[in-house]
Amino acid sequence: MTHPGRVRKNNEDAFLALSVDAHEMQRLGKFGEASTAGSDFVFAVSDGMGGANAGEFASRIAVDKIANMLPRSFWLGAMGMRRGAGDWLANLVSEIHTEMQQMSNFYPECEGMGATLSLCWFTPGRMHFVHVGDSRIYYLPAGGELKQITQDHTHVGWLVRTGQISESEARYHPGKSGLQQVLGGNVHDPDPQLGVVEYERGDRFVLTTDGITDGLSANGIESAVRGAVATKYHDKQPAQRLIDEAMFNSGRDNLTAVVVEIE
Repeated sequence: MTHPGRVRKNNEDAFLALSVDAHEMQRLGKFGEASTAGSDFVFAVSDGMGGANAGEFASRIAVDKIANMLPRSFWLGAMGMRRGAGDWLANLVSEIHTEMQQMSNFYPECEGMGATLSLCWFTPGRMHFVHVGDSRIYYLPAGGELKQITQDHTHVGWLVRTGQISESEARYHPGKSGLQQVLGGNVHDPDPQLGVVEYERGDRFVLTTDGITDGLSANGIESAVRGAVATKYHDKQPAQRLIDEAMFNSGRDNLTAVVVEIE
């Protein structure tokens, strides 16, 4: 689910939900169920930035590029080459970054545009991820607490990781939006975070842009996903609960949330 928020007129966020097998790629609806028996699944969120409508265009480039490259990637799994997932994801980031920089060079209205990207690629038993920027991927194991598995590519994120400030202080820090890594923009060569998480039944994964984390702490995100929030939200999908709760607390930025559950 995605929403422009209370302040901004346009929505510079974008998200992607796809299934891919040996025959075709399909875009998934906003909610539903699907079998992992014969398909891989890809979910992503991207937060664009830039003048005029360039931010909206940047995030759209990111998710469209993923969809264009996916049919090739499935053959990694079909040929027993799952270990090549990290290389493919790193190459994906490089291609998106190059395309954005070329657009910035050729079109003045696109100058300086950039986007974050947080992507999950689900294969049998494993979730491979790639991340650039300050959108986030969280892991909520069936029997454990919510964990942020991506690192915010900001100076404020570094301050949190090194124990100099708390998560609560980071949410209100004036420099929290200063990105050190981004696709496009003024970054010469992005250094994406790559990783793998082995999942089990009952586990959940949450992808968010910073509009969600501006309004919700990690505890707030976990409560919304689990449904431990106000009664008026109980009949809504988890992603919609995240947006509603974050909007109630803030809503100053665009908000996007994707929740994936392994049933």
